[in-house]
Parts: sequence; structure tokens; C-alpha cells
Amino acid sequence: MAPRDRFTRADAKAWAAENFEGVCNVIIPSYSTDLTSLNEAGIRHDVRRNIELGFWGALLVSEAGTTPAEMRTFMEIAVDEAAGRQYFVLHGSFDTLRSTLAVAADARAIGVDALLMAYPNSFHPGTAGELSDYTRAVCEGCDLAVVLFCAPHFNFGRLDRSGFPLAVWDELVGIDNVVALKYEVGQPGVVGTWQCFERFRDRGVLVCDPHEPNLVMWADRYDTPWVGTSNYEYYGAAVPEIFDLVRRGRRDEALERYWALQPAREVRTALSAQMAGANFLHRYLWKYQAWLQGYNGGPLRAPAMKLTDGQMAQVAAGLLRSGLIDHEPASFGDFFVGRNPS
Repeated sequence: MAPRDRFTRADAKAWAAENFEGVCNVIIPSYSTDLTSLNEAGIRHDVRRNIELGFWGALLVSEAGTTPAEMRTFMEIAVDEAAGRQYFVLHGSFDTLRSTLAVAADARAIGVDALLMAYPNSFHPGTAGELSDYTRAVCEGCDLAVVLFCAPHFNFGRLDRSGFPLAVWDELVGIDNVVALKYEVGQPGVVGTWQCFERFRDRGVLVCDPHEPNLVMWADRYDTPWVGTSNYEYYGAAVPEIFDLVRRGRRDEALERYWALQPAREVRTALSAQMAGANFLHRYLWKYQAWLQGYNGGPLRAPAMKLTDGQMAQVAAGLLRSGLIDHEPASFGDFFVGRNPS
């Protein structure tokens, strides 16, 4: 499959400034019932649903048990189904620098647009310089647009009290294909995020806080054109719609929609708190949340956290109270089968 004519490394920033506009959620791969192969029909279903709900595009999640060859197939299916109607971001979470760059090369050839920076589980930098060197190697070793990312589970708090040394990004934002920053540390509070916006707002890169509860505030204050990546699909089409309203200056309408989501938001926040300390995102929970909004669902490979009936009931109840679904699933077991079993 020939890649789309999109950008070169030299003009990646200008390309992103023109094209990064909207909400980027996630698509988790779907598998066959016996988990021996990918479920192509399920993946295509999710891409179509993503388009229907108004998302700019999706992060293609790599932390769900795919092999490198399957990751290549996953990307091929998604790009083919989208047929130019979506942007895709490779989740750059692999075991080594070499494997990350190999999959990134595949992604570029297939037509994926960007890479979300991540780090191997064994990566334990002792200095900010070591962190910078690894990140630079990824950025300079691939031809995708790169979204730099810092998160609590990366375990970089020893390098800076905020959770991430922003001086590292000072060194890296000038790299041609670094186009955006996804800031997810500095909690509790939003002072760290505000500091990141202030520090990099005029440095030629987009700045993003992916936390949905903060979206209206940052979009209003900084006219943020793009937000991602997270499992915004839990709320159906609501997050793209709210983001569009606030960017068009319709603040009151955006806030009305924002507060309508509060019951679902509270459930999502409470369940996220249960995972504290695991340093592992609950992909089964995320896939179930998407299934409630019409995505494929279906089984996931280990390692994955267990998904309980209690959690599934809580998630559905939050959507009911927010008016985002009109009934609870007849059977939670239907999720594990999926909408397109193979």
C-alpha cells in the first residue's frame, strides 16, 4: 500500500499546524475468539465507528499483546478502512529502541501519520541527559510526526519533582518532526500543565493536556486546536462536540454539555483511581467503555487486568445517568464476544 503524500521531516511542523485539529482517541486491536489472530472485521468496524463519532483520528494501541507483524497488519487494516478520512498515531510502546524504529518505519510506509513517544519498560535513565538521548534517538530515527509524551507511569519522577524535566523538551522541540507535546504529570493540580503551556506555546509545537475534565479550560484559554490521546470514546460523540463548541466561542453551550457528562466522568475517575500503583492501563476496561458506544469489543490477550461485573455495571450506570446510552447491556458477557466475532 503506497503512503499518502503528506509531509517530509523538514515540513512536519507546518503540516501538523495545518492538520492537527480535533480530538484523537484510541483504537485497541480486536482479536479472534480464540485469540490466535487479529479480527479484521472488528478493526474495520472500530475505524468506521470512530469516523461516525467525529474523531480526528486514533492512537493505534500497541500495548495489547500484538506481535510486530500483527501491529503491521493492524495499521494496514486501519489505514485501508479509513481511506484518508482519519489520521492515525502509532503507539510507540515497544521493548527496545530497535523494535520501536522498525515498527515506525512500517507505519510510515503504510500511511500512519504520527508516533506517540513511549519508553520500554526496562528503560531507567539515571539522568535527564540519558532521557533526552533516548528520546532524540527515536525522533531522529523515524520519519513520522512525533508527539512527545510524559506520564506518571514512565517513572521519571526521580529526575524532577514535577514528574518530568521540561528541560528535556527544551532541547528536543527544535527537531524537525517533533510536532506536539502531551503533558500528563505534575498532579495533583494543573500548575504543571499551565507551566508547560506557557513554556512551549510559542515554540512551534502544539501543547496538549489529554485529561478530558480539563479540556474546556485549556481550549478556551489557549485555543488548543488538537487534543489526544485518551479513551474519549467512552462518551460517544460528546468530546469532539464539546471541543468544537468551545473552539467556536460557544462557551456556555460547551459547559452545558460538559456538566451533562459529570456522572459518567465521576465513574471513570473513580475506576481509574482503583488502578493507582499498577503502572498499567486497564485496556479491558477501555475496550468495554468503547463497546458501550458501539465499538467492536471482544477478548484481549494477556497481560491485561481483569474486568469485573461490578466495574462493567458502574461504567454503564454512569453513561445512563449522563444520558449517553438508554439502557444497560442485556448481558455483560456479550462484550467478550464482540460485535464481529471471528
